[in-house]
Amino acid sequence: MIQRRRILQAFAPVPAMLMDGRAFAQSTPIRILVGAPAGGSTDTLARTLSIEMGRLLGRTVIVENRPGAGGNIAADAVAKAAPDGNTLLMSFTSHAINASLYPSLPFDPVKDFTPLTCVATSPSVLVAHPSLPAKDVRELIALAKAKPGKLNFAIGAVGSSLHLAGDAFKMQSGAYIVNIPYRGTAPALQDVLAGQVDLMFAAVGNAQAQIRAGKLKALGVTSAKRLPAFPDVPAIAEVLPGYESSAWFGLFGPGQMNPELAKRLSDAARQAIATPDVKKRLELEGAVPVGNSPDEFARFVQAEIPRWAKVVKFAGAKPE
Repeated sequence: MIQRRRILQAFAPVPAMLMDGRAFAQSTPIRILVGAPAGGSTDTLARTLSIEMGRLLGRTVIVENRPGAGGNIAADAVAKAAPDGNTLLMSFTSHAINASLYPSLPFDPVKDFTPLTCVATSPSVLVAHPSLPAKDVRELIALAKAKPGKLNFAIGAVGSSLHLAGDAFKMQSGAYIVNIPYRGTAPALQDVLAGQVDLMFAAVGNAQAQIRAGKLKALGVTSAKRLPAFPDVPAIAEVLPGYESSAWFGLFGPGQMNPELAKRLSDAARQAIATPDVKKRLELEGAVPVGNSPDEFARFVQAEIPRWAKVVKFAGAKPE
């Protein structure tokens, strides 16, 4: 009987009482704040994750959208929330970019948050209108250098990871390509499809249907290696060694969270990421599941901030 009880306890839901003595109250929903509008990739991934996390924790987990200021509104709310595990943040690459993009922030992107896990990364693809006379990245660089300022990039959002993917490309290649900003990815992509703009870095999930239909030409992917979805499309790193620019989505809590609480939430998120339903949803979004430990994610975020700062400085980007 004792052995049976121990086995049952080992597979029981995460306990409600934590090491710091405060209740992880089951009557209170866990809120995951998202600094992006409903329907986008960050929101979709948060909602998919919330269902499995709720099941694993034996709690209600809801998603609350607080878009604006590149994710800073939601991040500020979480930074100022009690570290009791009831308010979390599903953030994205801008969490690291904003540290240098904005002249000042009402929070510290490292000290005021507890990293729980990186949920997924999302490589992008460099696409062009089929009429562009370059079939790969090497030919594109040669064309841009032969005609400096004649080619252009459509930018869906100034300061976004896709915007800075283009500036990182220009920084490493030495090519001069003009940025044309848009208010949103959809109109930017539409103008590339129409041939009004030459090039764009687009999320794989947004562009793969048009690539397969021959309406867009894929020149290279931003991951370190080729993607299984496009095995014939080279990684840009094959021409520009060291080039890599993937968006990422991560789960944070407020700073100063109890380590045991942070571990329980991280473990639940990581188990959720590993489930078939969540993995399938991530793949539909063109994302690659990660699910690393809090320490690994913390080191990743700390490295991302100075990496993006170099690109922001090169681009001279300013928040909209």
